[in-house]
Amino acid sequence: MAGRGTKIVRLAAAGAAAGVLVAGITVPAVGGAGFGLVAAAGEVDLKPVDLVEPPPAEVTIVRDAKGREIARFYEEYREVVGFDAIAEVMKTAIVAIEDYRFYEHGAIDVEGTLRALATNLRAGKVAQGGSSITQQYVKQVLLNSAGTDAEREAALEASYTRKLNELRYAMGVEKKYTKDQILEKYLNIAYFGAGAYGVEAAAKRFFGVHAARLTLPQAATLAGAVQDPNATDPNLGREQRDRLLKRRNVVLDRMAELGKITRAAADRAKRTKLGYKGTKLPGGCEASKYPYFCLYVRQEILNNPDFGRTAKSRLATLNRGGLTIRTTLDPVKQAAAERAIRAYVHASDHAVAAEALVRPGTGAIEAMAASRPYGNRAARHEISYNVVADVAHGGGAGFQAGSTFKTFTLISALKQGMKVDDGFTVGAGYRAPTYATFKNCAGENIGDPSHTVTNDEGSPGWKTLRTGTWGSVNTFFMELERRVGLCETVTTAKSLGIRRADGRALQEYETFTLGINEMDPVTVATAYAAIAARGTYCAPMAITAITDRNGKTTRYRPKCRQALEPAVADATADVLSGVFTEGTMSGVGGIGRDAAGKTGTTDGYATAWFAGFTPDLAAAVSIGDPRGSQRHKLVGVTIGGRRYGIVAGASLPGPIWKATMIAALRNVPPSSFTPIDRARFGGCASHCRPAEDAEDAGPERESQAETPPDADGRPPEDGRPPEDGRPQGR
Repeated sequence: MAGRGTKIVRLAAAGAAAGVLVAGITVPAVGGAGFGLVAAAGEVDLKPVDLVEPPPAEVTIVRDAKGREIARFYEEYREVVGFDAIAEVMKTAIVAIEDYRFYEHGAIDVEGTLRALATNLRAGKVAQGGSSITQQYVKQVLLNSAGTDAEREAALEASYTRKLNELRYAMGVEKKYTKDQILEKYLNIAYFGAGAYGVEAAAKRFFGVHAARLTLPQAATLAGAVQDPNATDPNLGREQRDRLLKRRNVVLDRMAELGKITRAAADRAKRTKLGYKGTKLPGGCEASKYPYFCLYVRQEILNNPDFGRTAKSRLATLNRGGLTIRTTLDPVKQAAAERAIRAYVHASDHAVAAEALVRPGTGAIEAMAASRPYGNRAARHEISYNVVADVAHGGGAGFQAGSTFKTFTLISALKQGMKVDDGFTVGAGYRAPTYATFKNCAGENIGDPSHTVTNDEGSPGWKTLRTGTWGSVNTFFMELERRVGLCETVTTAKSLGIRRADGRALQEYETFTLGINEMDPVTVATAYAAIAARGTYCAPMAITAITDRNGKTTRYRPKCRQALEPAVADATADVLSGVFTEGTMSGVGGIGRDAAGKTGTTDGYATAWFAGFTPDLAAAVSIGDPRGSQRHKLVGVTIGGRRYGIVAGASLPGPIWKATMIAALRNVPPSSFTPIDRARFGGCASHCRPAEDAEDAGPERESQAETPPDADGRPPEDGRPPEDGRPQGR
């Protein structure tokens, strides 16, 4: 034993020679002796080493356009607070139990080290720790900055090499900071259990209070938890809570022993219950009030190289960066969309309705709503992907957009000089004359003479850009697309941001104008918003500003370009306005201000859409069955408690859009569309109506029966939903 004592003295001497006091070096048994560190310490010159201190992981907070919190992202739930925002009793408790001589020694505490080392030597193993708060802080920094499993193992390994390195770093920390600053850093980085990192998160999680408001028994509980937070995690069950209660009482006894509190105060505190509340930690999109918008924002960060060169680094920025993200979400418009959808579609329905609202001229997504909650619980009718957005923003394959795509053919015709009353005669069916009738943008022949497109309920005859659009006549738009060019129509759509929801290339077939491509509401609403903005296309935008943990704010501006001539956009809006008064939405009606839009129904009623806009707001509504829209068509279905023979664009999407827009724009003064340039687009040019077709009837309903059907498939008597947005018959 004499030899052992000599080596212990040499250890103390080494610490003294370094000008510090040693803080708890503990060593594992190596062979039978286990004295490697003792011998090494006598030979090693301990000098301070600067510790690289990456900021600890902090919670990222997402806020709406009004500044209200809507979501949180985190890898470790932590809220860093200042020293003055931590209750004095908490500081006293943690020092008393973890390192009672913290304010008296330097980085190395001889007394604590020798006590722990002697115990370990007698036991022949690591039986007692002696690390100071400074050393514990160093260990947590090294652990938190570890990027690989190997680095994490190195930060935790029981070796004298790690302990010596910790000592060097601890000496550097003591040289760099005051004791109060070190204690503040430790309390902000420590793990307390129950998923709470740092004292502020722990105070909220355990007791539902801020760290500044902790009481004596609460502070003692948290101080006791840091020793073994997994074994005393109160969220895991009664056994762990009993351990935590016993540990709390140990802390209270220690505080009384050191004279930090009276024995009477300790006894009173020990008689109190544990008081664990288990306050739910906010965070993640499932916990957000606006989960689909939350998912969109999350993917905006993860897909943007501005936030890291790799996907892993971007995820770390989001979950650890302590960002404050200001977004475009308008709670008033969001509530309007949610109410409108709930009025017509139930979460328990097989079909799912989804809607996106976009502000023209900015691309700002102001609302994203769906009829089902987000999540994985089938019993609650949840859906596990972003049904409102594309796959790049957490969405799925989307739904075929149907006749909403006819708008892009209309625009192409106006761009090429056609006037709104130009037209031609069409039949009840359309078949490409030859395989070379249509060419895609690669110059390939696309037309299929063996396939006939029909007007299910539309009569043949003379149709113009106006009447063909108002009636949504399939054969008219097939011929119009042939005349203006398939590639030209595709190019127009792309200029307005149209791309498939699944991320694949657009399908460029002759039926492109009939909406064969699967889309998402955000993309379609943004395209229509460009028409409302007189041809200015602005990419979808969800984030307006990001403030980092240091208070630096980066602001984001809309990314816009002129996609259409203003006059072409104005003429398009003029034609689409008639859809409410003369066309497929006439049975539903307008919204009491300038509005334009287009219904969309796919072949066989697989899906239904409505996309429309005012000068101030654009929106797109889709409805389809996520089990497979082609297998589960909207025929003979019950939605929202009402039986539908068929569901078309004006059956459900149109009324949802109307109810949404009325509520969303209630406090917005009406704006007017810019009048059509009649000298350029009014009347007809070379494609005027022949005299023999003068008796042709007025505008028809959409060729796919886009009139709101009643329970037996017939239109309701007045075709209009109640102004309060409730479905008819309820």
